[in-house]
Amino acid sequence: MHPTKSCFHIALPVIALLLASAGPTRADVISDWNAKAETIAIEKRLLPPPNARGMALLHVAMFEAVNTVDRRYAPYKLKLAVEPNTSREAAAAAAAHAVLVALHPDQQAGLDAALAASLGPIAEGEPKAKGIALGKKAAAETLALRADDGANAPESYRPYTIAGAYVPTIVPVSSTYGAVKPWMMEKGSQFRPAPPPAFDSATWTNDLNEIREMAGRTSSKRTAEQTTVARFWFMTGPQAWNPIVRQLVTSKQLDLVDSARLFALVAIAADDAFIAVFDAKYHYNFWRPITAIRNADLTGNKATARDAAWLPFGQSALPFGDTPMHPEYPCAHCITASAAGTVLKSVFGNDIPEVSMTSGALPGITRRWTRIQDYMDEVSAARIYAGFHYRFSTVVGEEMGRKIGELTVASQLRRTQAANEPRR
Repeated sequence: MHPTKSCFHIALPVIALLLASAGPTRADVISDWNAKAETIAIEKRLLPPPNARGMALLHVAMFEAVNTVDRRYAPYKLKLAVEPNTSREAAAAAAAHAVLVALHPDQQAGLDAALAASLGPIAEGEPKAKGIALGKKAAAETLALRADDGANAPESYRPYTIAGAYVPTIVPVSSTYGAVKPWMMEKGSQFRPAPPPAFDSATWTNDLNEIREMAGRTSSKRTAEQTTVARFWFMTGPQAWNPIVRQLVTSKQLDLVDSARLFALVAIAADDAFIAVFDAKYHYNFWRPITAIRNADLTGNKATARDAAWLPFGQSALPFGDTPMHPEYPCAHCITASAAGTVLKSVFGNDIPEVSMTSGALPGITRRWTRIQDYMDEVSAARIYAGFHYRFSTVVGEEMGRKIGELTVASQLRRTQAANEPRR
């Protein structure tokens, strides 16, 4: 199986499906460029970690540009100077364009057209010119910050074998991503969890039996709703939360600076969540349910039956539903949804105006939520229903994501003292 056929992403035959998933959005330059970056990622079938890294680069650069004009929040790391009467909109668009051209030079023509559309409504003159210059500088310096972050390290996973013995020849993905330089964590292992449960524990026994009985390809214990949820969330990566952010920016009527900050916080938290989860995954190298159930006799636990032919439900939903090509523990989809959701809860609270999404993995179905926690819980449950993750792994992933989201909000892009003071 080629990595681009893992459930790590989806490739949509028609980009209109992406646009449909976004829900109603305001004509906000930050949201517009977020959607543009998302479209490129889906067209190019990017794996979630490099997609998340690109989103963080994009949104940090846009935030630094517009916040430099407004000075409402502490910057991420840049120390940019700004002249009076600089257009924030022009700065945001120019920053976004420069980052995406650097990441996707093959998309230059389309990105140039998008930039022209963003800049078109802005009156010609010094404010526009100054904004464009500021945006380009913010992009260049943000890209420079991450030039040597380790994201381009080649896959170096060493298959477990003995001399002469055949093992499957597919190389797992993202084996080096846990060593990427984080955006705000001290290191990838900062939130590394305790090991998976022992094979003679009640947790292992209960969770393995749950997934064997309910999440098998031919199981009659999985409900129609659980099947729908499983298939819907074969969609992974930033497109699994970006549409919600865009809708909340619109419904809550965030201004340009607050929109830029929100997208940047979510993007930073999500990319650090990927770094943290891949550090843990390859540290523990824990087996997936399909491996564990077919080899259950090796654990010595007589309460977990071996099923030599067991397949997860997701395995029946090709090309979207292959078991992901990386170790099981913890759940990556769970940690990223939890990190993004925690940031959103910190800004809006748990109860929100209704948001909705569609999924290229299950066309024609719309999922809706009025509580952020319900969205997060659904993502975690989907991985159990699909047969990809044990329940304990989803719980651990959620907790890691919560800690990462909370630390992001507590430590990054904080409101400045000057902005807190009443204006006279």
